[in-house]
Amino acid sequence: MGGAVVDEGPTGIKAPDGGWGWAVLFGCFVITGFSYAFPKAVSVFFKELMREFGIGYSDTAWISSILLAMLYGTGPLCSVCVNRFGCRPVMLTGGLLASLGMVAASFCRSIIQLYLTTGVITGLGLALNFQPSLIMLNRYFNKRRPMANGLAAAGSPVFLCALSPLGQLLQDHYGWRGGFLILGGLLLNCCVCAALMRPLEAPRPGSGPAPQRPSRRLLDLSVFRDRGFVIYAMAASIMVLGLFVPPVFVVSYAKDLGVPDTQAAFLLTVLGFVDIFARPTAGFITGLKKVRPYSVYLFSFSMFFNGFTDLTGSTASDYGGLVVFCIFFGISYGMVGALQFEVLMAIVGTQKFSSAIGLVLLLEAIAVLIGPPSGGKLLDATHVYQYVFVLAGAEVLASSLVLVLGNFCIRRRPEAAVEEEERHKPPADVRVDSREVEHFLKAEPEKNGEVVHTPETSV
Repeated sequence: MGGAVVDEGPTGIKAPDGGWGWAVLFGCFVITGFSYAFPKAVSVFFKELMREFGIGYSDTAWISSILLAMLYGTGPLCSVCVNRFGCRPVMLTGGLLASLGMVAASFCRSIIQLYLTTGVITGLGLALNFQPSLIMLNRYFNKRRPMANGLAAAGSPVFLCALSPLGQLLQDHYGWRGGFLILGGLLLNCCVCAALMRPLEAPRPGSGPAPQRPSRRLLDLSVFRDRGFVIYAMAASIMVLGLFVPPVFVVSYAKDLGVPDTQAAFLLTVLGFVDIFARPTAGFITGLKKVRPYSVYLFSFSMFFNGFTDLTGSTASDYGGLVVFCIFFGISYGMVGALQFEVLMAIVGTQKFSSAIGLVLLLEAIAVLIGPPSGGKLLDATHVYQYVFVLAGAEVLASSLVLVLGNFCIRRRPEAAVEEEERHKPPADVRVDSREVEHFLKAEPEKNGEVVHTPETSV
């Protein structure tokens, strides 16, 4: 696709790792909170929508499903928009769309109109905010990027704990129409966050013309040539099949065990509270000098931990067991949330991240639409919640194995290449100036097929 001049950080500019980056981090925290918590927060209005429109729960549940599908499935579209127009204009447009969708929803007269306004328009607006905010965070932080990712990811549980009670309060006082209208006003804060996303500028030289930025593809599909990206995308897609299943079914699981409704709902509060602290803690640990080179393995461990927690949670037979499960699930879930985009940034780098994240989100969108419904079908067929948790755990465990084994194979490949070169080594009588060869390889490594793998980026 054609190149475009955008507000990308100029090639070679050093990430400030602070300064205005803290404002960017705050904006990313708010955007992440709205993007992930909003589809769950609107569920508090579902019962009133069912009464007004005479529909079932499955009909209203499509609102959240469409929101999530737009957030994940429009990843490539967001990548094209960012690479064409830049992060700040795209986020400003997204904030307006997100607000407009909720305001328009307050005047809807049918559930189909709600699908279009709350689902499609607001979902697209949130997507146009979420992805560019992560791209800007990647440009402003390098050494402190793991910690920044962890703090930004903490916005999801914080906003979930705040928006759900707020939605219930708005419904009690103003009804669902008034609640949607006020939430639409709150989403205008996305435009404020967009204004914080100031593009980085390279210092101008004292004389001569300013350096030109290289043209960029609107959607760089060359990331699929990177074996590390392909393995990451495969692992992430398998992981998402089971990652979101336990939070969907844990409350119903508790009710099936005879737990009162209020205590069952408290399980999600426990999970969210632990998640708030797990994400920044995981980011801080990953940012340590001795740990960061092994962030891929830490991400693989977090997936293994999450899958193992699902398997052990399937053995819970009382409320206390489910509370313990939610505590450990919150820890592992927070680790995954803090590390998933940090590892992707380390694999593809700043220049290709805008395209890579869009393509990964598109693949995850397919898995999001398959995972929870497949768990529901298994539950309908067996009426045993334990099987649902075992299935989810097996899927997440499989993703961790794909990631760690794929990374191991990639790191072994350079050794095989060295052996192959030894077998095809030229005769000893052919003399070549070693200094000349060294200079040639250092000057143009890419043209000579050199692939450098470090522990941090080799996945």
